Amino acid sequence: MKLSLLDLPWWGLMLVTLGLTHVTIAAVTIFLHRHQAHRALELHPAISHFFRFWLWLTTGMVTREWAAIHRKHHAECETSEDPHSPQFHGIMTVLFKGAELYRVEARNPATLEQYGRGTPDDWIERNLYAKYTRLGIGLMLGIDIALFGPIGLSMWAVQMLWIPVFAAGVINGIGHYWGYRNFSPDDNSSNVVPWGILIGGEELHNNHHAYVTSARLSNKWWEFDIGWMYIRILETLHLAKVRRVAPRIRYDASKTQCDAGTLQAVVTHRYEVLARFARSLRPVAVREICSLRASALPGSMDFKALDPVKYLLQRDAAQLPEPQRAVLRQALDSSTVLRTIYSTRQDLTALWGRSTATKEQLVKQLEDWCRQAEESGIGALRDFSRTLRCYDSLRGDMK
Repeated sequence: MKLSLLDLPWWGLMLVTLGLTHVTIAAVTIFLHRHQAHRALELHPAISHFFRFWLWLTTGMVTREWAAIHRKHHAECETSEDPHSPQFHGIMTVLFKGAELYRVEARNPATLEQYGRGTPDDWIERNLYAKYTRLGIGLMLGIDIALFGPIGLSMWAVQMLWIPVFAAGVINGIGHYWGYRNFSPDDNSSNVVPWGILIGGEELHNNHHAYVTSARLSNKWWEFDIGWMYIRILETLHLAKVRRVAPRIRYDASKTQCDAGTLQAVVTHRYEVLARFARSLRPVAVREICSLRASALPGSMDFKALDPVKYLLQRDAAQLPEPQRAVLRQALDSSTVLRTIYSTRQDLTALWGRSTATKEQLVKQLEDWCRQAEESGIGALRDFSRTLRCYDSLRGDMK
């Protein structure tokens, strides 16, 4: 007696399972994340509704809840209010219980009210998708068993685990704990790998935190965002319209003075500026830290606890735990070079925090910063400043 409508070999069942889960992750990254949470692109109503229907079948997630929780994550990133911060909840909790953290926050009416605006609120959303979340995943179970027989139960289980494991666990956990960084936003976001298929481009998490409203998550030429590839296909078919992408830094090698274009480029690319600052000054900082470690007397501060890149070049002292702050203060008191590097970084970040200053005042402050950096006696800082002067205003990068 035939128990299924389709008779596939084992490898065929695996391919179908991967295909079904891939549609789900595409729906999450294109519809929930880039379209709904950040409005980085527009979708044709037919495509938008297909994604809503598919997510109802395969995840039971409510669009308003997902968008609200994700927006709150950005607004309260890595604080006690962050719904799923590994720095606050612990990496193992986020990695293995990320879905539970999501469900807890979804029950917070204040989060939904403040961050859930602008999401679908039509009849079918109110009376089916949001009201009967378990009905969709139950229907998916019936479809899997009807099509593939008893093995359909296992295929359905993989579908149900895919988003909790890869999105709620890997991206929210590892994406704020381990990986490489192209940019230095005020958090620990990282790119898990430079390319990926299983997570739809979401593995480029540091890029996303640097340019939150960009529809394209890849930034370097060697990074691959498969979600962006799908968006470009939809755009070609007139089923999507990209609103914003991350701009590129432009240079004018003939510039020797800072102007309004320099200021605009520095502010727009501030997280990349800070990352380049860290890479440029890292060798100098490492040499100074090694010198402090070698000359440290028994019983003095443990300079081995100081990571020169993370604590000196990439983070503000106020964001560090007290033990690291104490070591950093000792290091700054012990080295004029480290003190200069740290103070110039703080002065640079202050430029885009001075909202009351006029554009002319900010241009002058940037020019003063470059002059002081070039007169610091630190070669790497001088070279970085000269490159910064060549930054030019944006022309047509934002859609």
